[in-house]
Amino acid sequence: MNSSLLEPVMAAPRTAKHPQVACAFAPASVGNVGVGFDLLGHSVAGAGDRAEVRRIDEPVVRIAAIRGCVTDLPTDPRANTAGTALLSLRKALGLRHGFELTLHKGIALGSGMGGSAASCVAALIAANALLPRPLPREALYGFALDGEAVASGSRHGDNLGSMLLGGLVLATHERLLRIEVPAAWHCALVHPHVVLETRTARAALAGHYALGEFVAQSANLALVLAGCWRGDASLVREGLKDVLVEPRRAPLIPNFARVKQAALDHHALGASISGAGPSVFGWYDHRADAEAASMAMRAAFAEGGLDSDAWVSPIDGPAAALIASLDEALP
Repeated sequence: MNSSLLEPVMAAPRTAKHPQVACAFAPASVGNVGVGFDLLGHSVAGAGDRAEVRRIDEPVVRIAAIRGCVTDLPTDPRANTAGTALLSLRKALGLRHGFELTLHKGIALGSGMGGSAASCVAALIAANALLPRPLPREALYGFALDGEAVASGSRHGDNLGSMLLGGLVLATHERLLRIEVPAAWHCALVHPHVVLETRTARAALAGHYALGEFVAQSANLALVLAGCWRGDASLVREGLKDVLVEPRRAPLIPNFARVKQAALDHHALGASISGAGPSVFGWYDHRADAEAASMAMRAAFAEGGLDSDAWVSPIDGPAAALIASLDEALP
């Protein structure tokens, strides 16, 4: 991380009254987008996590409560993605004060929708609002990577980048680059009611890979990026095919082939596994096709005995946002 981004915050005097409590929302995301393993992701309107952060005098990070659709996550901040991100922020800035965090989980555990990343990002956006001089979004990225590593065992930013900046983002270890996407393009994202832990999905990728697979995947990623920049759906349609990761993870997702085919049958530019799975996504150049596909994909999961939830969102989705900043505790 560029230390020059941090110096003004470390030196800033507390000369005026600042908010003591802030609340932020971070959206769900589609990680990898098939062809960009650990590098490419886009945000999804609708589902997400909310974090309430209170400034406290004690020089610690404390997790007060975890509520919502997941409640059994660790409350030890060193074992919690959001807690670790705040610990990293405190250490880097040399803060004398601490933070108390309450998480409201809106993304199911092991869903492939970036739940651990959303907790990190929401907590950081809220805590950042409590600083005398808030950091730019890009400067929060390294702290979020520290948190994400707790959940998955690796520092990857495909979900984090899209939540921090919104839309489709290319995320390396050091840089976030927002990719322009036509406003009309939409995603259908369907989450079956089954848990697939990220570490389990990553373990399925162990083994040897042929050089030709890497070449093909690189070509597909290049076509997708070029198609997005140019607004050329035909390039994306040619490139949005995951030949590297999807074949190794598909057996972990019940009825995956049928669900993917349902997405493709409704004029998808491409379809694949969202993040580590088990959610499945499809890209469309018209919202109506995405809406029809989402229903067909849910029906395909139902054929395999699974209920599911669906979202239809612009690929150029929202960024995480501050939704409250108060001097007193939120209910």
